[in-house]
Amino acid sequence: MHKTRFFSGIALLALSAGGCGLAAASPARDVVVPAEPTLIDFVDPATVAGLSTRTLTEGDSTPGRHVHINYPELPGAPALNRALSAQAQQQFKEFRKRTGVGAPGARPELNVDWQLAAVSSQAIGVRLRTGESFGANWGNSTRTYWFDPRKGKVVDSTGLLSGQDAVRRLATLVKDQLKEREAQREGVTSDGTQFDSMAFNRSGDLVVEFDDCQLGPCSLGRVAVAVPASQAAPLLSRLGQRAQESAQEEARRALPATPKTATAPTTGPDAVSNRAGTVDCATARCVALTFDDGPGPYTGELLDALRRGGARATFFTVGTSAAAQPALLRRMSAEGHLVGNHSWTHRSLSEQATSKISDSLGRTEDVITSAIGQTPKLVRPPYGAVSQDLRDVAGELGLSLVNWDVDTGDQDGGKAADIADRAVRGAHPGAIILMHDIHRETVDAVPDILKRLRGKGYSFVTVPELYGSAGMQAGRLYRSGNEPWGKQPLT
Repeated sequence: MHKTRFFSGIALLALSAGGCGLAAASPARDVVVPAEPTLIDFVDPATVAGLSTRTLTEGDSTPGRHVHINYPELPGAPALNRALSAQAQQQFKEFRKRTGVGAPGARPELNVDWQLAAVSSQAIGVRLRTGESFGANWGNSTRTYWFDPRKGKVVDSTGLLSGQDAVRRLATLVKDQLKEREAQREGVTSDGTQFDSMAFNRSGDLVVEFDDCQLGPCSLGRVAVAVPASQAAPLLSRLGQRAQESAQEEARRALPATPKTATAPTTGPDAVSNRAGTVDCATARCVALTFDDGPGPYTGELLDALRRGGARATFFTVGTSAAAQPALLRRMSAEGHLVGNHSWTHRSLSEQATSKISDSLGRTEDVITSAIGQTPKLVRPPYGAVSQDLRDVAGELGLSLVNWDVDTGDQDGGKAADIADRAVRGAHPGAIILMHDIHRETVDAVPDILKRLRGKGYSFVTVPELYGSAGMQAGRLYRSGNEPWGKQPLT
């Protein structure tokens, strides 16, 4: 459990820089976190009808950077969707400017994930968490956008306040709560630039979050202040008042009749295709189509294309997107595809400690198992990056690692015809073909890929079927169905 220290209403949470670095707001699996004022009860995205996700990514096919930016797209909120898209594009552009390509050593990495601070007819709040590393330490920052459904307008977090005077008064309240931490207190400014991530807890307190290193040593991790509801109320704009009311109302609706207790992780039988065994790859020309980073806005159309083409595939899903769209996972499984694990937020697992690797894979496993009733046994490491620690953890968890030997290059964009050409040109018996179901062009390329490869006598199977009765071993890295045994280099 993360260590929590209280000082006059402020919780200084010493959080790791790993994938669960926001555990105070989103607890790690099976960890009971004591109630404290800076906890935010985020909305379960699976309960938001019509929600989808968008992703910008780089690093599978190109040297230099690891980038994965994921954000939600909500129905009935076009201005918010445009703002989130623009923010993602800007972050990607700025990170590219600050990082070179092909530099030696650890790759710089940018990772952005999201949570819903509120979703109602009164207010919608989207909290973006950005993590960055330039080859050494990992640092997190947060930014929360608010959308007013009545006006169709997007504001930053200071839009929860009634004006600049309210911003100055909030700065005074924050400083008062930091009075026992002089170094942090002196770092607070009254111009509002630091108040870019604010939301409400279940009691209606205004939670003000600061970025790593913003108010003190980076070792502090997340620093947040909860301003009591009674003190915050006079400072709020109309949107702020509605957002506060929404958080309190949601908490009342979600209040359990009995105290919540920790439960064991969801378990189920090992995930297999319900059509496994219908093709014998010892005699047939088999290839495995694999799709990473979803589910996304085009995954449903991809499933339609695969069904029309009589093909099966393996989907390596990112935990946060899977949690938001479990119905797509259920459809994958029902239609004979295999659902695999692609980590919780797509951070490079090769740069993380074993505890963080276990947490990332475990949280994603729980979401997938809850959705489809089967436990995924395959992991595709983000960016294909593998370390000995990852191999060890995979072995302990009974997971096989799967990379690829045919890269369609769809991550870099391009035309559907070019993606199809690269897939067909690289295909061979036993090939594991890399694609991404988050791209429109990829989905458009699939019918042509199926037609052309079927014409060459290929059958489309899930990854484990390439290995037949020999099966797949936990902790081993697989790149191709006909890869020889022997020592494998770390990649």
